[in-house]
Amino acid sequence: MKEVRYFYVPQASASFQLPEEEAKHAIRVLRLKEGDEMFLMDGEGCFYKAVVNLVSSKHCQYEIIETMPQEKSWNGTIHIAMAPTKMMDRVEWFVEKATEIGADVFSFLNCKFSERKVLRTDRVEKIVIGAVKQSRKPWMPVVNEMEDFRSFIKANSDGERFIAHCYDEIERDDLFDILNNEENKDADITVLVGPEGDFSIEEVRFALENGYRSISLGNSRLRTETAALMAVSMCQLARRK
Repeated sequence: MKEVRYFYVPQASASFQLPEEEAKHAIRVLRLKEGDEMFLMDGEGCFYKAVVNLVSSKHCQYEIIETMPQEKSWNGTIHIAMAPTKMMDRVEWFVEKATEIGADVFSFLNCKFSERKVLRTDRVEKIVIGAVKQSRKPWMPVVNEMEDFRSFIKANSDGERFIAHCYDEIERDDLFDILNNEENKDADITVLVGPEGDFSIEEVRFALENGYRSISLGNSRLRTETAALMAVSMCQLARRK
């Protein structure tokens, strides 16, 4: 039995050939030829069954033979906003695993104690695309540019908003308990996770003043990327259909 091959093709129904990177993989690695079957994913909730109808040295054209709309497997939008770690491979590990588990939006925060002030979102998007294909997710998570913490707080005011931190002097509720006990299972969720040195206490208070709730992610002290993945997992468990 042949392996099912998936390719990410934005606006697949309006196109007729694979994007350049996907075409290279199809031609040089998988060695697809005319008549071979493949599946396309547009990142907007639809899969397509297609066949290859023309292959050249750099191009792979296809014809769609079946459109397969997909249903999202969780309710609401899961938005994780984290301060990226100094080591880029940890950020990449997080977005890969979070995409496989299921997230809708990734944002990156420039905080007072951030060790990384610049982030290449194109690099992050490549990791996300690979994870979407691997896990066969119908929707492509949005990857936002890095943003100043306070600007992000002021701009994001929809849905349920939480900030995870480690300050004992500020009361915290367990995120999973909150999500598991609430009545509205369709509300969008935004969770903020701070840098390796945590948010500053002033940043936490600023978020609380602007409608965020103070939360913990359990009793263990977690690395930034682990905490962010824990938040995704909790949201998924609470919102899955």
